[in-house]
Amino acid sequence: MSVAKTSEITASSSKSFEDAIRRGISKMDETVKNIEGAWIKEQKVIVDKGEVQAYRVTMKVTFIVK
Repeated sequence: MSVAKTSEITASSSKSFEDAIRRGISKMDETVKNIEGAWIKEQKVIVDKGEVQAYRVTMKVTFIVK
């Protein structure tokens, strides 16, 4: 039997939503092992003077507790 836990995190990137997701997962993996997947809850862009400055994602990351 496995037990899973979910943590909600927000990550951003100046490149793309995909890069923000990768950065968030990578950072989370530094302290939490056994990551199984993530659910992207929200995507948002930060705009300044009509230009997109950052891509931001809020996601729920699921990992197995041993």
